[in-house]
Amino acid sequence: MSSIIWTPDELLSSSRPLSGQCWRVVESQSKGSTLKLTDTLPEQLVLEDLIEATKPRIPEQCADMHYLLFTPFRYSPYPHNSRFRRSGFTSGVFYGAESSETAVAEKAFYRLLFFSESPDTPWPANPIDHRAFAAEFNTRLAVDLTVAPLNFHRSHWTNLTDYTACLEFADAAKSAGIEAIRYESVRDPSSRSNLALLSPSVLMSAQRFAEETWIFHFSKSGVRAICESPTKSLTFDPRTFSADPRTASWRWDR
Repeated sequence: MSSIIWTPDELLSSSRPLSGQCWRVVESQSKGSTLKLTDTLPEQLVLEDLIEATKPRIPEQCADMHYLLFTPFRYSPYPHNSRFRRSGFTSGVFYGAESSETAVAEKAFYRLLFFSESPDTPWPANPIDHRAFAAEFNTRLAVDLTVAPLNFHRSHWTNLTDYTACLEFADAAKSAGIEAIRYESVRDPSSRSNLALLSPSVLMSAQRFAEETWIFHFSKSGVRAICESPTKSLTFDPRTFSADPRTASWRWDR
């Protein structure tokens, strides 16, 4: 892929304020996962403290934040390149979406990618609970890859597997002090927008969020995702993500 060069001054001239909600989906685990390992609440508290002590220190900027907000900025080294974050000891990126439906599509794809690494493993027998939450954010310095002039390179920003151009763009954006990138989701069948928040400072440090509970069911027919309140559902059949070359190795009948 050819290099695309944007100077910090060019990016600043294209920047604008951006605020709103940034939806993320996480698997529902929380403290309930340690209940079955202990007999009493004091024992569980000790176990939770031991687990917490093994984790990296919370970044100073995130000291007063809810754990759902600071987690993407906490862990390093980063295992592999993602669209706007390089592997290694790099600064965190809070990935999310403008709608919970887009965040669910992203989560469904990456869960399938995870299962594809073990093609002989059966699909989970039971549906899996997931938590969607909406973090509030606000920044004066955001760039939007879905509008001119930055959308001229749309084919690079939406490449399904090669993040080279996006990583180079993120490097330039960080150098310019850009704090958020709005971009098209390539996993959402409706191509709605994702958000990459490059700094924890743009997140509103609330302790309560808009939330939705989604149930994911995996089978040879694809993924069904159901939200009880508000009532809505999504289906991702084997054709949904078929444009990604990695899907060729996915074994659906297992």
